[in-house]
Amino acid sequence: MIGERNVMKILKNISLIICFVLSCMFFANSSQAELPTVVVVTTGGTIAEKDDPKGGGAIPALTGKALIDAVPALRDVAKIKVVSYSNIDSSQMTPELWAGLSKAVDKELLDPTVKGAVITHGTDTMAEGAYFLDLTLKTEKPVTFVGAMRDASDLSPDGPVNILNAVTQVCSDEAGDWGVTVTLNQYINSARDVRKTSSTNIQTFNSGEKGYLGYIAMGKVSRFNDRLHRQKFPIPKDLPKVVLLETFAGDDGSFVRYAVSEGADGIVIEGVGAGNVNAEVYKAVQYALSKGIAVIITTQVFNGGVFPIYGDAGGGATLKKAGVILGGDLPGAKARILLMLALPEVEGDHTKLTNYFRR
Repeated sequence: MIGERNVMKILKNISLIICFVLSCMFFANSSQAELPTVVVVTTGGTIAEKDDPKGGGAIPALTGKALIDAVPALRDVAKIKVVSYSNIDSSQMTPELWAGLSKAVDKELLDPTVKGAVITHGTDTMAEGAYFLDLTLKTEKPVTFVGAMRDASDLSPDGPVNILNAVTQVCSDEAGDWGVTVTLNQYINSARDVRKTSSTNIQTFNSGEKGYLGYIAMGKVSRFNDRLHRQKFPIPKDLPKVVLLETFAGDDGSFVRYAVSEGADGIVIEGVGAGNVNAEVYKAVQYALSKGIAVIITTQVFNGGVFPIYGDAGGGATLKKAGVILGGDLPGAKARILLMLALPEVEGDHTKLTNYFRR
């Protein structure tokens, strides 16, 4: 039989254990209460995909909650609110979906208790999506896009640590005034300048000669550069139809003429070199301009941008003289997004439209 003294000892130990557990719960709750709140808006992409054993290949699989549950270290960084916007591969994204996403993020960030937002997104069109939101978000709170190059079935998925770093960035005082960023593999890029540069390597995003904005390591953000130029546009009720074309050796200009015949409101052409096309494409461009269609010339070259150097038929200087707008250092896909948002604002004012591309 258990003696009375032993019973008292057992009861005392049980009460001590209960007090310890309750105190741990109290301090854990107190610690959580002091953490900032970050909204994680999920849209899909590789980060939320797994291999399909039946059909083969990665397909959308994980919910927003599952993404967050895979990163237990988040509980020490922020309180997380998950908002599920979509669950699609980013090859299926559209400007209309980005417009809805922009509005959804602005709505969430109206809450004064929310520090900022992390958007999970596929990497294929992440650079364009981030730029669309950078141009249209009303909020000044930090917003960063994050994704993964390896799906959740991979031996070493990069999604969880990328989410942790993105939330860390949003909560950091070192990461302000950058606008929308793209943050993967510890590096922070400006939405305007970032490009995907490798189809498979996890170190795929960089900003070329512009450089990274910062770097995340050991839970800290190191600030390298500031964001110098930002533009803002309202989201139009109907987005204009803007076509993106890439010219090539022997191009006869038929694609430009086809875009005109299909009712394009604007045409962006990725030229060669410093922004040049051949004589046949130049004739087609003149035709587009005669129909009142805005034409932007960019370059296929990664660094440098467009300049009015050459004066032959289709040279940059000739294109500018004809009324083509030089796209500066914007890649074609982003020049298309800028033109879509700028056209409703300028109402045919060529000078005003030109000024939007002088950055």
